[in-house]
Amino acid sequence: MSALVAAVLGWVALSPPFHVVVLPAAVRGVMSDLWVENNRHWDELGGQNTLTQLLGTGRPTQREYLACLEGEVVRDTLFVRRLQPATDLRQLQFAVAGRCDGVAGLVGTFHTHPYRADSAGRALKERGLSTMDLETFAASPDLVALVMWDSDSLDVATKAEDGSVRHPAPVEVR
Repeated sequence: MSALVAAVLGWVALSPPFHVVVLPAAVRGVMSDLWVENNRHWDELGGQNTLTQLLGTGRPTQREYLACLEGEVVRDTLFVRRLQPATDLRQLQFAVAGRCDGVAGLVGTFHTHPYRADSAGRALKERGLSTMDLETFAASPDLVALVMWDSDSLDVATKAEDGSVRHPAPVEVR
């Protein structure tokens, strides 16, 4: 629907229409490298458990990482062109904060999920975008949210034209 037709009908699409996210292989490689770098101590969870880590009394073994995604929507595809670190990046073991203000062509964010420890100190993976991730994404103007929980695993959420969250969403690495 054109912007003119939408205006005549009295509504404006919240998000441009697209149905797939395309991620360049080089950007996907950088994401994998960032995950490895920020999770390089994943196997040092012995003696740690989730409670001590959540209370902040455990020894942090990994950090979440946040990056801003630059790109554009062309026809029915959102193309991610590159990523850059969020400004004012604050990395914690189970949370990350930062800003993407002023990023030209901002389409969304990428972050990592570190392993956490079970009661026996074994690594557990949080596979995919969490409920909190999806709620934060829904309230943001971003078009796409990506998370990585292992060097070869991605989960993607996108915004539909009406602003609703589509999850999981298709992604192609090219």
